[in-house]
Amino acid sequence: MAKHAARRSKEPPPADPTAPPRIIGGSLRGRKLAFIPDPRTRPMKDRVRETLFDLLGPTVIGATVLDMFAGTGALGFEAVSRGATRAVLVERHFPTADALKRSAKELEITDRIDVRPGDALNWARRMPELPADRPWVVFISPPWGMFTDRRAEVVALIVALMRAAPAGSTFVVEADESFPATELPDPGAWDTRPLFPAVLHIRSGLVS
Repeated sequence: MAKHAARRSKEPPPADPTAPPRIIGGSLRGRKLAFIPDPRTRPMKDRVRETLFDLLGPTVIGATVLDMFAGTGALGFEAVSRGATRAVLVERHFPTADALKRSAKELEITDRIDVRPGDALNWARRMPELPADRPWVVFISPPWGMFTDRRAEVVALIVALMRAAPAGSTFVVEADESFPATELPDPGAWDTRPLFPAVLHIRSGLVS
């Protein structure tokens, strides 16, 4: 039993859900983001975010990023820190959208951040005007309950964004194990990476 106890003592403590997330790479590494602790906001775990950006590599450099369920904006801000030209952050919870604007101001990158308050799922019915002069990197990381309760709407959003995206764009869907890759459009084209409890589905080099 002593060995088991020693092993448990070496495990890292669970992340504090009230602690503001930090940018983990790039020019803004270590900077904190404005954060409102709220059960509707589920920041991607640091280890998952780090693995994701390792997989994306230089894809984000010079890209336009769409962070469709932005929450704290950890994905969008991380991408800008790593060389994305700009990021569009979509967030339906207005106080959280205000926190995104505060983060952009505190990080002095307001010229590269476009916060759009509203429901990302509505974009499936009416796609707004978006920069199309360079490939997109699209992050779709909604509350996981949506993959059960509003699955058809989430898939419709993915389809609509893929139709609108410039050639060469990359899509990332972060879900849990309840959402199989077979639900995605052209499922064989996605690279699926289980990172328990998250599952990353990545599609690169989209042909317009």
